[in-house]
Amino acid sequence: MPLFPFITVFIFTLLISHFFVIQGQQPYIGLATVACPRRGDSNSIRGYICNGLNPTCQAYLTFRSQPIYSSVHTISALLGSDPSQLAEINSVSLNDTFDTNKLVLVPVNCSCAGQYYQANTSYVFQNTDTYLLIANNTFEGLSTCQALMHENHNPGDIYPGRKLMVPLRCACPTKNQTEKGIKYLLSYLVDWGDSVSFISNRFGVKTKTTLEANTLSLTSIIYPFTTLLVPLHDKPSSSQIVSPPQPSPSSPSSSSTDQSSNKTWVYVVVGVLGGVLALTLILSAVMFFTRYNKSKKKDDSMIVSKSFEAVEKPPPQEKENEKLQEIISGIAQSFKVYGFEELKLATDNFSPSCWIKGSVFRGVINGDLAAIKKTEGDVSKEIQILNKVNHSNVIRLSGVSFNQGQWYLVYEYAANGALSDWIYFNNVDGKFLSWTQRIQIAFDVATGVDYLHSFTSPPHIHKDLKNSNILLDSDFRAKVANLSLARSVEGVDDQFLATRHIVGTRGYMAPEYLENGLVSTKLDVYAFGVMMLEILTGKEVAAILTEENPNLEDVLSAILGEKGGQQRLKEFMDPSLQGNYPLELAMFVVEMIDNCIKKDPTSRPAMHEIVPSLSITLNSSLSWEKSVKI
Repeated sequence: MPLFPFITVFIFTLLISHFFVIQGQQPYIGLATVACPRRGDSNSIRGYICNGLNPTCQAYLTFRSQPIYSSVHTISALLGSDPSQLAEINSVSLNDTFDTNKLVLVPVNCSCAGQYYQANTSYVFQNTDTYLLIANNTFEGLSTCQALMHENHNPGDIYPGRKLMVPLRCACPTKNQTEKGIKYLLSYLVDWGDSVSFISNRFGVKTKTTLEANTLSLTSIIYPFTTLLVPLHDKPSSSQIVSPPQPSPSSPSSSSTDQSSNKTWVYVVVGVLGGVLALTLILSAVMFFTRYNKSKKKDDSMIVSKSFEAVEKPPPQEKENEKLQEIISGIAQSFKVYGFEELKLATDNFSPSCWIKGSVFRGVINGDLAAIKKTEGDVSKEIQILNKVNHSNVIRLSGVSFNQGQWYLVYEYAANGALSDWIYFNNVDGKFLSWTQRIQIAFDVATGVDYLHSFTSPPHIHKDLKNSNILLDSDFRAKVANLSLARSVEGVDDQFLATRHIVGTRGYMAPEYLENGLVSTKLDVYAFGVMMLEILTGKEVAAILTEENPNLEDVLSAILGEKGGQQRLKEFMDPSLQGNYPLELAMFVVEMIDNCIKKDPTSRPAMHEIVPSLSITLNSSLSWEKSVKI
């Protein structure tokens, strides 16, 4: 018999059998929801398709506890789950509270609603919420902004207090899955560093089964803030979410049945992609493995396991130690690594008398004052950025220390503390900044941020620019601090990156970031505009907004309008200034702020355009100040 017809029949048979194996499974969502306005359902953007054996079923979700939703009652209320069932499956009592970021199992009733499966719950829209924030921050990716917008009539009509219907991502087993003994599907929230094999191993499921359930291949990538369906033969248990077992290279995937199906699946993919030559190789491989299957069982299992093992999470302690050694090794080349005893001596054993604020202490090292900040987690990103920075308007890191799981960062000392301690007119210490000091500070901040945007390689976005992250030295010169959320971008002006992880401070976050997860240097420009607004008014942004003017653009429009603008400006300015400021310059600064907070990010100026404008304003302010004194 000629070889090619045999190959054709063989591959056709494999394709047909493979089709029936995966028929009706759910496509993994991937990064389809990064841009919130995007429509469509080709990638399960709105939910998992109703293709199961039953229209309703018992399903399970995972949820990571957060400060607001951390108890049995708050999590069950948010996700529409029965609190007694949630407590039982997590082996806790009804009144228990979970530690922050604890993985929680959530039983839900999953049902077909039109074309998609969903578990139904509701959420009351809060001030500054967006569909992207609700889907990805509040519900952590268990819903999508597309699903929210489709589920709620008049999606554009959102206001504080509106009750939204929230469809959560769940699914019921297909006929094929049921025949294989699968009784439940769990919607697992993918976290940083997760892989399909790691998640499968956690719940005692074969990786191949999870891949098939999500129509993924061996080389597919999964992303945080998305859901992965995990097929389960039994109900999940609390033991599976405490400490996941680590996979072994010789894990029990060596049965001849499993090996045969694994090989067949791989061959199909190669056959489809590789053409006639690949088909010939597949046939040869099949014949070879058929002949030598018994003698090669153990080796084949090792190959499959290793291919997954390469993307597994290493044991937590081992991973932490490796990361720690890597960080300290890198730090030692650029910064001084202090012994913990040195820092104890510098702060009088972290005495309350040396406490500044939060976890920051004042210390004396080699006769010089320093600010020593105690922090947890991975500090490598902030250290790497500060290693590239050498600018008088960006806080300087001089050294670090590590002790018992805690990092201690040693910064230059800013004698006058945070800007936020000075600008709010109702502060209890009676601190006061003159008009010229405020413009000098704004100029310093703009210069420091412009340095991050234009003169670091690659450029960096601060992402959390606000008055509490601006420090003042003894001469009231400003320094940009706290770069823990900063990230790099290759483009400076027009390039927008996308993210589903929205972090920052409400009121300072630009609308395109809140609504669509778009990231660019224009985020800092928007935040800078809000920050300058607070510097002028002496109020936090939340106190500036009113029922009459619910957004910042409305507030500024009232001042910049043709009628009564200057009078409105006087009412708008910080009362502690007592009218001691040049009215024309103040109006010019308001116009600058208005440009910074434009809804369209491309309409905002770049920081390198703001700096010269503020330089002129500062020089004019200094001249005004001299004339007033004379």
